[in-house]
Amino acid sequence: MSSTTPIESLASLRIGTVEYVSPDEFKILLDTDTPDNIALNTGLPRPFPRINGYLLIPIDQGFVVGQITWITIERSNFPVRKGFKDFGLIDLPFPLRKLCLNPVGTLSNNKEFKFTRGVECFPSVGDIVLLPTDEQLRSIIEAGGNRRVYIGNSVLISGAQVKIDPDKLFGRHLAVLGNTGSGKSCSVAGLIRWSLENAKKELADGYEDLNSRFILLDPNGEYSKAFTDMQQANVFSIESTDTEMLLKVPLWLWNTEEWCGFTKATSKTQRPTIIHALKGMRAGISNNTLSKEHALNTYLRTLIVSIQYSMAEGLPWSPIYSKKKGFYDLLSIWKSGIQTDDTFSIPLKKSIDKAESLLESMIAKYGGPGFHPYSYTREDVSGLLDCIYEVYYMSGGSDDQLLPIDADAPKPFLGTDFISAIQASAELLHTTEYIDSTINLIKALINDTKLKDVVSDTNITLKEWLETYIGKNEKNSLTIIDLSLLPTHVITTITAVVSRLVFDTLQRYRKQTKKCLPTVLVIEEAHHFIKRYNDDTDSMGADTLCCKVFERIAREGRKFGLGMIISSQRPSELSPTVLSQCNSFLIHRISNDRDQELVGRLLPDNMKGMLKELPSLPSQNAILLGWASELPILVRMRFLPEEQRPQSNDPDFWDVWTCHEKRFVDWDVIAKEWQK
Repeated sequence: MSSTTPIESLASLRIGTVEYVSPDEFKILLDTDTPDNIALNTGLPRPFPRINGYLLIPIDQGFVVGQITWITIERSNFPVRKGFKDFGLIDLPFPLRKLCLNPVGTLSNNKEFKFTRGVECFPSVGDIVLLPTDEQLRSIIEAGGNRRVYIGNSVLISGAQVKIDPDKLFGRHLAVLGNTGSGKSCSVAGLIRWSLENAKKELADGYEDLNSRFILLDPNGEYSKAFTDMQQANVFSIESTDTEMLLKVPLWLWNTEEWCGFTKATSKTQRPTIIHALKGMRAGISNNTLSKEHALNTYLRTLIVSIQYSMAEGLPWSPIYSKKKGFYDLLSIWKSGIQTDDTFSIPLKKSIDKAESLLESMIAKYGGPGFHPYSYTREDVSGLLDCIYEVYYMSGGSDDQLLPIDADAPKPFLGTDFISAIQASAELLHTTEYIDSTINLIKALINDTKLKDVVSDTNITLKEWLETYIGKNEKNSLTIIDLSLLPTHVITTITAVVSRLVFDTLQRYRKQTKKCLPTVLVIEEAHHFIKRYNDDTDSMGADTLCCKVFERIAREGRKFGLGMIISSQRPSELSPTVLSQCNSFLIHRISNDRDQELVGRLLPDNMKGMLKELPSLPSQNAILLGWASELPILVRMRFLPEEQRPQSNDPDFWDVWTCHEKRFVDWDVIAKEWQK
């Protein structure tokens, strides 16, 4: 029985020699008997040579793995190669075939082949170059540990499965980039579905459900029907149906930055007014559900803060006439707000009468003739403050309630009360003439019939909101938020609110438990929400605010278990901060030169040759590279059945035009639904 020696095996796989060596490039001279298109050296027919294919160069530790970046034919003037001269014949010029390799890693052989990134020992000029066997090629493509989720097959070798480690893919952010129609949305839907399906196969003993969390922001309404077969999938939109629930992002969940971004508040006048009003609302001021005694108590709490603020600013004894008169005008407003009621106790009524008398005497004394107009003494104002304190305590107030209020604490309030609070704060801060636009925007928001149910709910508690949108304890949760029918002026604000709430929740969870709660935030059409912005402007709009939220998640989310998948067809419009924090990339076909250039600069691997293939990638094919893959891989994504795909197929113009597919239009139904 004959056997093949290792040297004979290498000789059978040889295809050329190394002609040039540098740290990032090897140039190879192919042998004249190297196959032109189909190689049989490895035992099976295989296309060769091929751009982005792999070749091996033997070294001491095993083999250096190189990826083909270009192939060329060099025609010499006369032959110089040995073994092709016949002194009885004329020696004609012979074309030389060459190719270039980009070193990507090392393939060691210790009982079995193992691929690792990086090259420690470089080959030398004259070393032989080999075709990899099927076993070696599979070891390269299927390299890496914790390969738990099967996402597709290698284009270079049939049957080789491309699998990923979810910890690497989701934990350090993934960017799915590609033109419309390249299969980008199907890849996103597939990654979610395949991850959950594979996780169920390894569910711990004694558990019937996963403890996973995916939150998908869908501006085009593509994904609502892609997960109908999965019971844990909950779809939220601004119109509730049999399959979709009503989206609720109440106004009281919005923080200071989100209110200022929505109203485009200026930093010097409108922003302080909004913050002051929010503090009052978080403290429970102007809540219509309060008793009259409690309502008086909350009003007095604001009054105490206002008097302390006025004293700190020196308004009652200011040398500036307008400031003194401003404090005088406030006294009349305060007096009208302190009203007695038959339901009040006798001690409370007496303290109210005392405060009213004191306010009347101060108004008459300093507003009348014979005195310095509007100039109060420190003793008078301190006496007024003590009197207001007495009424405050009589109405049930405490020192704890006077502590500073966090303007961003998520405590419920009504939109109409918030408008009243802004008007009252503007009078106190002398910004009344600057808040008309702010109040008009908020009024339009709470009176919008399409948005009213979305933003005005005060019955849902914070706990219920977190359980509904982020997921209950030890329950598999897939939240799909359909943003498609939201008006453009509010869509980025609501997106920012939801994303910030998810991040803040996970941050507080880790603070309490010292552990992370792994959650994935998926942003489809990310160029709408993570748009480049100019940081030099005075006021920050909703678009800029939304981008800043995602920038913070990109920088800090990993620490709290929050990973992102951003999907976009225009990477050049995305925030550089967010893209630079993405450690893995799944790149589909990209035709735009600017987008190609940007992707080439951001990628962590030296893969310019592979990126040149981006404009010609077929649909469903992509390049996976970065932290989630040991090396850049051309992958054909797994097939998704029609019912599991997002609704992003190309329209059938011709079939509709030729009536092979019927389309009946009832404009009356659409018009009525639109106008209601």
